[in-house]
Amino acid sequence: MKTIIQRVKSASVTVDGQSVSSISRGLLIFAAIGKEDTPKTCESMASKVLKVKLWDSEDGKKWKRSVQDIEGEVLCVSQFTLLASVKKGNRPDFHKSALPKEARELYDSFIGCVRTLYQAERVKDGIFGAMMDVALVNDGPVTIEIDSNPPPMENVSGLPESEFEGEFFKGHLSKTFDVPVRTAYELPASLLE
Repeated sequence: MKTIIQRVKSASVTVDGQSVSSISRGLLIFAAIGKEDTPKTCESMASKVLKVKLWDSEDGKKWKRSVQDIEGEVLCVSQFTLLASVKKGNRPDFHKSALPKEARELYDSFIGCVRTLYQAERVKDGIFGAMMDVALVNDGPVTIEIDSNPPPMENVSGLPESEFEGEFFKGHLSKTFDVPVRTAYELPASLLE
């Protein structure tokens, strides 16, 4: 499952010229269901999007409060295109997306979890599978992505895989750094003042 979360001052969904949902201050969440997703994935993502700290505290400290902390609203919009790939050619490939029937069931599970974990009356959504017009006023802007299936991390340590036992390295590491040393005669005059 992948979500794109935008902190908004307001957002709304319209289908065929009719207003479907609207929120004031809170989160606009675009959600895509993948082939590998399960109800557990949806539950975990629901918890994560509600807990992510995107607002400052009242005393100005950055990234301290969640949508729950500010008692904001949430608007969820299903968007399978988030899982598109253009690795081969220029036409989007949607093979990572779940089939519509399964996607709808899991999206309903996700939105149900968001409502259960927060305040149901503060959680709105669009219409699954519909051609939606989504309007928003960004707050910031602040936009983040949360992916329940991120790509695997590569071994950036430079150590052979055989040195690892599970998640732990056994052995000793050492690294030599060459740090150039400058004398006062080599420093720019502006630094000596």
